[in-house]
Amino acid sequence: MTQAIELALFLHLLGVAVWVGGMVFAHFCLRPALADLSPQLRLPLWESVFARFFNWVGASVLVILITGGFLLMQFGGGHASWTLHAMAGLGIVMMLLFGHIRFAVFPRIRRAVQAQNWPDGARAVGTVRRLVVINLVLGVVTIGVAVMSRGF
Repeated sequence: MTQAIELALFLHLLGVAVWVGGMVFAHFCLRPALADLSPQLRLPLWESVFARFFNWVGASVLVILITGGFLLMQFGGGHASWTLHAMAGLGIVMMLLFGHIRFAVFPRIRRAVQAQNWPDGARAVGTVRRLVVINLVLGVVTIGVAVMSRGF
């Protein structure tokens, strides 16, 4: 493997670790810990957490997209194995879901917190939760496909 491929693979996996690991933390650790807080405390905290996390995910998405495209081209482009194309396809779906969360749902949370409209904010956070679960499942499946592509 060339150094460029090794660096791209490292950055790609780092981006995946940040994104998928962040979803695991948010869904299985942070969400249950915040459940007992009142909406007046919980929703502004979610807004703050999402604002920071979505910046990290946005950076990770860019890194994953650039390195994934580079790696796909290095391993055959259009003639690459089905597993590489599956990873790319699943990754694109995950990125589209993230874009919807970030640019459609998150602004509803921000507006609800600013207006202190706790029911609307709670509904929007619930939408994020459901979409994160979908993205988390897709992420785990993508990791499984990546392991299959190694041919062990």
